[in-house]
Order: sequence, then C-alpha cells, then structure tokens
Amino acid sequence: MKEIYKNPNFYYILVPAVVILWPLFLWAIALPNTEHSWQNEKKQYETAEKVIDEILGLDPDRLEFAGAKSAAADFDYAIAVEEVASLCKIPETNYKINSRPITTSGGQKSQGALVVLNKVDIEKFAKFLSTIQLRWANLQCVKVKLTRGKGLPDSWKVDLEFKYYY
Repeated sequence: MKEIYKNPNFYYILVPAVVILWPLFLWAIALPNTEHSWQNEKKQYETAEKVIDEILGLDPDRLEFAGAKSAAADFDYAIAVEEVASLCKIPETNYKINSRPITTSGGQKSQGALVVLNKVDIEKFAKFLSTIQLRWANLQCVKVKLTRGKGLPDSWKVDLEFKYYY
C-alpha cells in the first residue's frame, strides 16, 4: 500500500479529481446548507427583535442601566440600593441599608447586607428586587421576609438579605 503513494500516476489522477470534485461539492452541498443556515439565523434575529421590542415596551426603564458606568469592582450597596429605590419610586425614608464587611470563604470574596423596605406595596417590592438583581448579576437575594403593615391592605415591611460575590 505504501508503494502507491510513491507512484507519480497516483498524484496525476488524485489532484485533478479533487480539483474537479471540490467545486461540485461546494455547489451541491455546501452552498444550499449555507443558504438554509442563513435563513434560520434571519428568522431567529427577527424573533429576537420582536421579543426585545416587547420587553422594552413593558419595562422601558431597563435602558437606563445599559449605559451605566459602574463595574463589578465598584459595587457599593448604598449606591446600588439608592439607584434602584429611586427608580422604583421608593422614598429614602422608606428603606434602610446595613452592609457587612467583605469576607473570603473558599477563595471567593463576598459581602452581605440587610436591606429593609418600609411601607412599600407588592408591586414596588417586586420591581425593586427584580431590577437590582438584573442590574448586578453577582448579587443574590439570600432571604426575604414580608410583614404586613397594620391598617393598610397593601403596605408591607420587607427584610431582604443580599450577598454580593466579587
């Protein structure tokens, strides 16, 4: 079998055959597959564009965070809670932040905080929680405690325990 590779006639036949078959392969197989892939990508893009427009129609405030300059290393609970609370129309007098120092456990740095929201309705609380976790991907809500306010049907005190991973 090794002798066939040494025979120049093998290359005189193989090289022209490959040169002739390669364009046929491209025309018959690769080009239709490329066209099909292009059509699929185009459909996915159009679907995604509709979903994005729908999301922005339901929650246009998400665009405010798109150009935000603060990075993960600059995370501060006071700034984060203040930004999101003002976006959710929660007055400064209705929230309290108690952050803990940065700790390292298993090589992972983290910082915890307790955020207490007073006299908020369920809608504002849900918007606050979803927005703050959407804005900072490394922020996790570890614990939530809801306590109904006295006298009002939709007035709650919310205790949120957060943990931010650096």
